[in-house]
Amino acid sequence: MHYSYTTRVRFSELDHRGRVNEAGVINFFQDASTFQSEALGVGVDYLFSINRVWVLNSWNIVFERDLKLGDEIVVTTWPCAFKGLLAERDFTITLKTGEMCAKAMTNWAYVNLATGRPERIDEEAKRPYPPDEPLELPKADRKIRMPQDMEERERFRVQKRDLDENGHVNNGKYVAMALEYLDESFCTGRLRVEYKKQAHYGDVFCPKVKREGSYFYVAMCDEAGKTCANMCFEGKVSDEE
Repeated sequence: MHYSYTTRVRFSELDHRGRVNEAGVINFFQDASTFQSEALGVGVDYLFSINRVWVLNSWNIVFERDLKLGDEIVVTTWPCAFKGLLAERDFTITLKTGEMCAKAMTNWAYVNLATGRPERIDEEAKRPYPPDEPLELPKADRKIRMPQDMEERERFRVQKRDLDENGHVNNGKYVAMALEYLDESFCTGRLRVEYKKQAHYGDVFCPKVKREGSYFYVAMCDEAGKTCANMCFEGKVSDEE
């Protein structure tokens, strides 16, 4: 079942290069999945009432065209599959003309808030979301193989502005933080994100960074060395030339 909403790119959504950055694209995607759930009556309040929540495990995003000021866009999402403990959901952003701007595949876990653990997705959870055909995207493992000898950068503390309604760091915020470490001229063609551990207000992030050719790797770790999120930014061909 596809769900779409239309919007126009606002000045407040642009970065210093005059475009919607990778974290901004993720915000559009996240809004689409939230809007669909709310429209179906199984949104945030409903999930809290049954002590459940959908938790995002991974992104695999391909960026095909920058979003600029005033662009009229259509953001679309749909569920694709339910496999054991995981659900797959895809996303697209197109211009109103139909031109593709970005597309993504995601994996989600259905988490019991009482135990804090994923559980098998039952028929009641699946019923509102009849699956449709998945996108054709470059295949990738959910787990990102990070390089050795990554460079440690200055530590910083999680602020209230980084949190969402669940009280932990919003998925898009990890990407926004990671963008600080990319070279100014770097242009992302593909982004993979693997979420491993939630972070909360006051936690300290210990970022690790490494560039290997056309790839930028960023890991957000806690003070104990455990990884909260791994990210791999793959440069567009034009970035390599």
